[in-house]
Amino acid sequence: MRRTETPEGRSVRLLRVGEQMRHVLSELLQRGDVHDATLQSHLVSVTEVRMSPDLRHATVFVKPLLGQDEDAVLKALRQNTAFLQREAARRVRMKYAAKLKFVPDESFDEGTHIDRLLRSEKVAQDLDGD
Repeated sequence: MRRTETPEGRSVRLLRVGEQMRHVLSELLQRGDVHDATLQSHLVSVTEVRMSPDLRHATVFVKPLLGQDEDAVLKALRQNTAFLQREAARRVRMKYAAKLKFVPDESFDEGTHIDRLLRSEKVAQDLDGD
């Protein structure tokens, strides 16, 4: 069996399945297929899905629009995990239904923090010295 690895070390297949899962979950949330008041009243972005090597576990990174009510949205997603797992497995057509784990996507916050650091006076002072 030939394995194609990306520079990050994850196979192309894992990335492809993760991207398919991301699309399916995004569509389910966007169309309001999940009958949950919290999820229907918030726009939720599924920013990334990372699959485990055996494709049995998926870590789903989510961010509510403007970061509003993140805890409530995560709680609602976790309460509706069984439905989302069932629908995702049916649409992606995998041998096993991957267990979904919803976590907040912190990359936006990290990016904002780095941007703020780069714009700080101390860093600007160092850059002007060149």
